[in-house]
Amino acid sequence: MAKETSNSFFKLSIFISTIILSFQLTHSTKHRQPCPPSSCGKIHNITHPFRLKTDPTHCGDPRYELECNSNNNSTLLSLFSAKYHVQHIDYNTYKITLTDPGVVEDATCSFIPRYFLSYRSFKPIFGPEDFGSEPFTLNRSNPYSGVRRVAYFNCTNPVTSPNYVKVDMSNCTEYGRNEHVYVVFETAEFRVSHVKVGCGLKVATLAGTRLSEIGNGNVSYEEIRRVVGEGFEVSWLPIVCEDECGKGIDCKVVDEKSGQIKCDKRYCHYIYETTDKCAYLRGIIVGIYSLRSFNTRLLDNPVGPPYLSSGTDMGRYILPTFVAIRYLIGVALLLLLLIYKWRRRHLSIYENIESFLLDNNLNPIRYEYKEIKKMSGGFNVKLGQGGFGSVYKGKLRSSGVDVAIKMLSKFNPNGQDFINEVATIGRIHHVNVVRLIGYCVEGKKRALVYEFMPNGSLDKYIFSKEEINIHLSHAKIYEISLGIAQGIAYLHQGCDMQILHFDIKPHNILLDEHFIPKVSDFGLARLYPLDGSIAPLTAARGTLGYMAPELFYKNIGGLSYKVDVYSFGMLLMEMTSKRKNSNPHAEHSSQAYFPFWIHDQFLEEKDIEIENASNEDNAIAKKMFLVALWCIQLKPTDRPSMSKVVEMLEGKTESLEIPPRPSYYPQEKFQHDDDNDNSDQTSWSGSSSFDGHHGQTITNRQWRIVLEK
Repeated sequence: MAKETSNSFFKLSIFISTIILSFQLTHSTKHRQPCPPSSCGKIHNITHPFRLKTDPTHCGDPRYELECNSNNNSTLLSLFSAKYHVQHIDYNTYKITLTDPGVVEDATCSFIPRYFLSYRSFKPIFGPEDFGSEPFTLNRSNPYSGVRRVAYFNCTNPVTSPNYVKVDMSNCTEYGRNEHVYVVFETAEFRVSHVKVGCGLKVATLAGTRLSEIGNGNVSYEEIRRVVGEGFEVSWLPIVCEDECGKGIDCKVVDEKSGQIKCDKRYCHYIYETTDKCAYLRGIIVGIYSLRSFNTRLLDNPVGPPYLSSGTDMGRYILPTFVAIRYLIGVALLLLLLIYKWRRRHLSIYENIESFLLDNNLNPIRYEYKEIKKMSGGFNVKLGQGGFGSVYKGKLRSSGVDVAIKMLSKFNPNGQDFINEVATIGRIHHVNVVRLIGYCVEGKKRALVYEFMPNGSLDKYIFSKEEINIHLSHAKIYEISLGIAQGIAYLHQGCDMQILHFDIKPHNILLDEHFIPKVSDFGLARLYPLDGSIAPLTAARGTLGYMAPELFYKNIGGLSYKVDVYSFGMLLMEMTSKRKNSNPHAEHSSQAYFPFWIHDQFLEEKDIEIENASNEDNAIAKKMFLVALWCIQLKPTDRPSMSKVVEMLEGKTESLEIPPRPSYYPQEKFQHDDDNDNSDQTSWSGSSSFDGHHGQTITNRQWRIVLEK
């Protein structure tokens, strides 16, 4: 009986609770009626989140409140303290199309926008805290893909450009009828930033992507205004994502017909509150950003679980320290690698030189650097200075014989110039070639030990202004020239390999105590077979004024031993005249190049005599001039060999024919100066930068050289 009474009481309680709940629901429904769709102008079915001002307070979202303007039958939306016309609302893609009121209302001022609007007016979304911070955003994947910028410029002067479209301001009183207003819209070829000089920005707004479809050039402003009037799109999708998926969760539209969205939790920085790992990763990013921008504001009030703070410490302190240590270690390892390669390269150069000298069984003695230093007495007596380095006087400790020590300070990185000199001069034994006694190579220290030449180089006897105790007679000059020719001939044909010197000049001719000439300085020399083949070279070599034309003009012949023949001809011409061949300060072109003048004298059968010289000296000078003219012919095939040059110098003058006139370069045409034809005397003014001799005169009847004694 008691059990039945208890069950009846339980059933009664459930019945009474159901009645009360139904009453509460009925009462709530009575006081909260559902929000019907609203309409305003051409915008119909206005529903959540949008609302009209006249709608009940519980309808829609206050941030998306619309205003209905009955005067012009338009719908307005407040955006950035401005009111824009609503053209369309798409609830399936969550986009609303807006237009500046000036574009659709202000006909008197040619529909110029009233409000400034740009990409940067909308806050970009970087993280979850940005969701819901702004009611509208641009396309988050590409903020510029759905809109284009349109700018209006007020220019001081008319602009003639296809990108600037004229706006008629004749009916406008706000800006002034005489203003030059132009509209410019952004396309792939033109940006709003490309502003003409004298034009100032009046206002800018946004338009849809169809603006780029009308193209540039021959576009009317009416067409531009119509497209701009169609409006631009903004989105409220981030708010929808936050309502449907949760705070900080991104989403995307998967069905534009139904408006279905899909929550996307793949991006860790959007869902830092959902997992500890994402919070930790976000903390690292915040720490790195605060370190990069020197801004600690983000660290003062970290949002999220404790993992965010630990991640922030990792990003700001631990990770940069680790990266800095790795960077320093990397730099140190790189420096060690460079030093290692540098040392290996120099060691390999040293090994190459050593193996070359051993393989060729050369006679020169190898000295250690300390021996070279003792031999030179600590490099106390300096004999000369050149582009290669310095030359010092020394004495062999074994025999007491004087030597000249050349210390090389400039050389090729691969040691080729050092090898050239040792390889060529180290195998030569000739009275007219300087003898190499020994060498030294220790790392960067390289030296060559030669026999000592007491009378120095030839140049100081034919060019120097300084008073010298010994003046070489023309007979001695002739003997020296013959010795030089014999030495070069030996280089070309007297060895098992043909040696081309490439740098025959007075400075490289040394004189011993008996004034016997010695060819020296083989740094530019090359070894070639005796078959007369053309020498392969990648660049011209030698000294200007003595270099053969084929070193510059490839169409007149290949490189061969005739290069040295040309240089000897220029040397022989200077030895005979005791002056430089070129004089750029001469008054007439016939005087600018001395070999031209000499050839003209021979061609006109005029005597060339040397003042205070015997007939024999004059004959010797004439023979030397003729041989020199043959040696400096333009084409290599027209020049004699060095063995033939020796024969010509040893032979009689009467047997020598007058050669063709020498030339600077191919197809050169030379014309005599007309003023020389009526003059009995032509002066050749010396220059201190060329020959160093003064008082020289040249006459038409005879050539005379007067040397200052």
